[in-house]
Amino acid sequence: MRLAATLLLFAMACIFAAASWWHDAHPALPWVQSFAEAAMVGGLADWFAVTALFRHPLGLPIPHTAIIPSNKDRIGDSLAVFLKENFLTPTVVARRLEEVDMAGAAARWLSADRPQSLGANRRGFGPLIARVIEALDQKVIGDLVRDAATEKLRALAISPIVADTIDTTLDHNRHEPLIDSAIDWGLRTLDDQESTIRGMVADRTNWLLRLVNVDTRVSGSLIAGLRKLLWEMGGDPHHPLRRRIGESLRTYAFDLRHFPETQATIEGFKTDLIANPAMGQWLAGLWDEARTGIVANLTNPSATGPGKLAEAMKALGARLGSDAPLRAAINLHLRRAAVGLVNDYGASIVRIVSDTVRGWDARTVTEKLETAVGRDLQFIRINGTLIGGLIGLTIHAIKLAL
Repeated sequence: MRLAATLLLFAMACIFAAASWWHDAHPALPWVQSFAEAAMVGGLADWFAVTALFRHPLGLPIPHTAIIPSNKDRIGDSLAVFLKENFLTPTVVARRLEEVDMAGAAARWLSADRPQSLGANRRGFGPLIARVIEALDQKVIGDLVRDAATEKLRALAISPIVADTIDTTLDHNRHEPLIDSAIDWGLRTLDDQESTIRGMVADRTNWLLRLVNVDTRVSGSLIAGLRKLLWEMGGDPHHPLRRRIGESLRTYAFDLRHFPETQATIEGFKTDLIANPAMGQWLAGLWDEARTGIVANLTNPSATGPGKLAEAMKALGARLGSDAPLRAAINLHLRRAAVGLVNDYGASIVRIVSDTVRGWDARTVTEKLETAVGRDLQFIRINGTLIGGLIGLTIHAIKLAL
């Protein structure tokens, strides 16, 4: 385009020279001469104006030329201010986002059938998320998870949960196997510790009674009675002692719901458990386990089995598509997040523009802008040449008329 504009200006100069040389050869030549003369003036003026934007015409340091290289820093600052005031203000962003259904767009994208593109998406989008997760400060995230879980546990009233667990266990007779296990343990312990029991009875019997073997008969009766009791409890599901254990557990569940002193025992156990360093390490390790699983599922297509990611995506999309209140809530939170980001970081974002322009040298700025708008600027030269010629014809006609 620069060559075309320059050739047109050269053609006007040639026409002007020829018309001036053969001025009297034909009555129309003065008109041609006027057109070409004014076209040269218009073309040269616009060439000077266009060139002065980017460099010194003919290399001469004429004032107010090479405007863009001389003012690149001010141009970058003005562009940054323009972007900030017209695009990155909370009011503008909020107004624009009110018309955008971001949750609906996400629902449509998630629900779309794309069996072939899903693999590419997982290879691209999934690993990208995985890299973002891996780039996080794992210790900080782990501590956050631990602190959040700890606070949740502290705020959780565990006494009603234990009471409900006891009642549910009793209602479904799930405590019976526990009693059976306790009875079996009691019988084995009684067999293993029979000599110990006999020794304890002998130690508590005076020497005179030991002479007539009273200690042996007492210990034997005690062991036999305990063994008989345990056998009867194990063989009779309706044994009174079994019922008594169930009633005691039911009473304890009632106390957990209504008596603060009983609740304090369980809550104290919970507090001691939370304060245990091993518990803190386990809670902090939850993030490591979750992170490992998430990264594996995002980077390895076979980690969750074929098609499971697609099913999860479509299920999430279907839920978003059918739940209007959920979409409205998500859109509201996204708008608030975007407005908050703009409010907090809008100035920093647009500062990237001004800092980038400041970092360019004058030649780079000139080349980028001239490449972007140079074609249209050369049209200005062409139009200036032609319109200048028409103005020359007009002036010649007015001169003849006067």
